[in-house]
Amino acid sequence: MWHLIMLPVVLPMLTALIIMLPPVHYSPSRRRWVSMVSSALQLVLAVLLLLQVQQAGFIHYAVGDWQAPFGIILVADNLSVVLVCLTAFLAFGAICYGSAGEDEKGSFFHPLFQFQVMGINGAFLTGDLFNLFVFFEVLLIASYALLIHAGGKNKTKAAVHYVVLNLTGSAIFLFALAVLYGTLGTLNIVDMAQKVATLPAEDQMLVKSGGLMLMIVFALKAAVLPLQFWLPATYSAASAPVAALFAVMTKIGVYALLRVYTTIFGADAGELSGMASDWLLPAGLATIVLGAIGVMASHDFRKLVANLVLVSVGTLVSLVALQTEQSAAAVLYYSVHSTLVTAALFLIADVIANQRGKAADRLVSGRRVTQPIMLGIMFMLGAMSVAGLPPLSGFIGKLMLLQSVTDPAKQVIVWTTILLCSLLVIIGLSRAGSTLFWRVSGTDSGGDKAAPLQVFAISWLLVASPLLVIFAGPLTELSQQAAVQLYDTQTAINTILGSQTIVGDGL
Repeated sequence: MWHLIMLPVVLPMLTALIIMLPPVHYSPSRRRWVSMVSSALQLVLAVLLLLQVQQAGFIHYAVGDWQAPFGIILVADNLSVVLVCLTAFLAFGAICYGSAGEDEKGSFFHPLFQFQVMGINGAFLTGDLFNLFVFFEVLLIASYALLIHAGGKNKTKAAVHYVVLNLTGSAIFLFALAVLYGTLGTLNIVDMAQKVATLPAEDQMLVKSGGLMLMIVFALKAAVLPLQFWLPATYSAASAPVAALFAVMTKIGVYALLRVYTTIFGADAGELSGMASDWLLPAGLATIVLGAIGVMASHDFRKLVANLVLVSVGTLVSLVALQTEQSAAAVLYYSVHSTLVTAALFLIADVIANQRGKAADRLVSGRRVTQPIMLGIMFMLGAMSVAGLPPLSGFIGKLMLLQSVTDPAKQVIVWTTILLCSLLVIIGLSRAGSTLFWRVSGTDSGGDKAAPLQVFAISWLLVASPLLVIFAGPLTELSQQAAVQLYDTQTAINTILGSQTIVGDGL
């Protein structure tokens, strides 16, 4: 069972390789079944890993028996494993939707999808910054190809911007790692935290410059203002299952900000403690405002949902800037909620576009959708949840984040920004819903009904919202445990660097 931590990385990699080999590769149905079964198994393994972490408290794994801080270390705590579970839950829904026919519009959909899941899981589980860079590149390379899946002018244009910006971010990432390694002599996260705490004064400026470069990279990955301009076009141009999976990619940037600026540059970092907070709070609030304005100004439903992702990113980054256990717990709960509901809305937007004829998902008067009752209910549930209306999970998530702001000076600006922008989101979604379902001309377009797998995938993601409410007690408790564990840097240092690490021979 101690080797379980490797499987979220190894299993999707092996699945991708199996799908590319004959006879699986030559049969569309076999590709789909292998991919769906593997995704379901990944979810089961992720839950088992979470249960193991609940029992053990903290798991670390030295690949190839190379001990920390020199070897590749995988770390599983409540925070990282909950995000792995989130990725597995989301990936299963997205792959089911893609298996309804979207996967056959281009080449190598399933292998690329699995490679991206591998990169995402690795980014959440890695214990050092260099391997975080490696897993970033794995998931980005797969996402480059998935973005242009099925081709088209809009996808190609969006992909060019996306690739150029991320390559620039990767270059800055390498510069930051070079500066930090040259100064600290390590890139293991807990070892860096230990050395930053005793850093000589003459080296502080170099480490600070490396840390701020990391902030730029993670802000770009998360799409924080002013590095957000790539996201709406990219996410709205991607095919529906790809956009749904992309909903978790911004959370990797948020996770990296939370992990690095809590563990390495946290309360024990001396002069470098909290150095990103002054930048992240205004940037996060500005991102919320920009996303809400984008929701109001969107001319099509896909672009509207992409701007909802921006709103969630800004909210999470604002919480990261608060640097408290309560805000970290709110980050985890709200990340799960916002990722799943925005992914469901991307899939709903695709079904609506397929059933409205030439109007597609543009917010203009058009033909009636073929399945108005089913899609209307799905839209309403998704809209209520993402807007934070009771009794769905968005309300609990928003309540947690508002309660986490305890500083009276910050309460005024944070509460005002979040609540006013939530009102704009409600207005934008109400306008979109009334246009798509009520401003209709003539009969329905005669478009194809949603395939059973598509209905299942959307329902799978939407059901998470009421489940997050039903099990709000244990889930919020789990979020609090994850936050406490995240801020207990000394225990992590003692466990990884001060004891025998569980090893993985031959891996």
